[in-house]
Amino acid sequence: MTTTLAGGRAARRQTMRRIRPRRSPAVPLLLAVWAGAAGVLWLWWRNTPAISDDTGKILGAGRITGLLAGYLMALVVLQMARVPALERRVGSDRVARWHAMTGRYTLCLVLAHVFLIMWGYAAQAGRGLGDIVAQTVDSVNQLPDMGKAAIGTGLLVVVGLLSVGPVRRRIPYDTWYHVHLLTYAAVFLTFWHQLTTGNDFAVEPVARTVWYVLYGSVTALLLWYRVLTPLRLNLRHRMRVEAVIEETPGIVSVLIGGRRLHRMGAEAGQFFRWRFLAPGMRFSSHPYSLSAAPRPDMLRITVKAIGDHSARLRGLAPGTRVWAEGPYGALTAQRRSRGKVLLVAGGVGITPMRALFETLPGASGDITLLYRANSTQDLALWDELAGIADERGARLMYAVNSPDGERPDISAETLARKIPDVERHDVFLCGPPGFAQSVYEALRGAGVPARRIHHESFEM
Repeated sequence: MTTTLAGGRAARRQTMRRIRPRRSPAVPLLLAVWAGAAGVLWLWWRNTPAISDDTGKILGAGRITGLLAGYLMALVVLQMARVPALERRVGSDRVARWHAMTGRYTLCLVLAHVFLIMWGYAAQAGRGLGDIVAQTVDSVNQLPDMGKAAIGTGLLVVVGLLSVGPVRRRIPYDTWYHVHLLTYAAVFLTFWHQLTTGNDFAVEPVARTVWYVLYGSVTALLLWYRVLTPLRLNLRHRMRVEAVIEETPGIVSVLIGGRRLHRMGAEAGQFFRWRFLAPGMRFSSHPYSLSAAPRPDMLRITVKAIGDHSARLRGLAPGTRVWAEGPYGALTAQRRSRGKVLLVAGGVGITPMRALFETLPGASGDITLLYRANSTQDLALWDELAGIADERGARLMYAVNSPDGERPDISAETLARKIPDVERHDVFLCGPPGFAQSVYEALRGAGVPARRIHHESFEM
């Protein structure tokens, strides 16, 4: 059985009013980050006396790694705060990559800081390199706030180890997600020793104030967007499950009703983090894209059962309360810069593409959707897509494996042959990372400029 939740012309009119092509603020933000790092280096340089011996060099290196680690910790939390300017304009997947990269650098700097500072302290006390462990124990017992810093560092190491690719893929998503939240505790615990034992903040009251402002601002953003904003959204809209409908074997659509849902600001192509208040699901929060244009009284997600959480969705009872955070994602009509658009979906990446296929304004022949799946049975929402294509005069293509399992060719040559003017299209791309990367390379080979390839990838 399939279900249709369509907005048609009304949805396209609403989308047209929202189209205001804007450049991503990624480059200015990265420049600001580097400017902040330069300021940290200047603070270290300003407060570092002439170094005449090896001990001074070791301690100097320990101080600069500590300062940079403290700066990056604030950025790690900022990237977890779900700030709309980042989530909706830079893109959630890109921010997630920044967060992962910043986390790796932070952990490396923290470990280097601990090693170098303890080595320097040991050298000052007349001890050797082999006495670092004993020196660390003494420092934790004697220096203010070092006990909390030691616990925080341990938490960072745990989070870092569980976030390593092979380990991450072997543990349940919910376990990883909740352990990842320990990052907040780690940052809080390590913050205080920076001010009580850090020479740069002891001799520079202005630097101390700037550090308080940096961490205070990040904390305020975190509380506002991760706590207060979702609380206000859910109290205002009171969402509940209306129905769960099986689209194809293993794929279900969940219809979610509520009050004044059109005031949530959701757009086709975006996603929410959904928490269903049902037994066994209350403590699980997962990201799922809208699979149809938002309506004032209804939202829809379409999910493939590929994990415990997604498999349980088919058992949701009507009336189940829903807690949502969002909307997130930058794969919206605002990214469009050309009249013609190619939508490329891989697997369950069809959900945001289906919503865009319905709502992106365009004349007959302007919109093309290419849907990649393993078999025709896996083409979820196909009847809806065919109906939208017929109504709009849009082009709908699919690429599935042959009966003997051979994968279809989605290369630069194939794209140029099937869509002769592909280089003059905006391209929206969504699917698993490997698929997204191969299609991106094919599009670039077909002459599509990188600035006109708008993509979000996911890995569940």
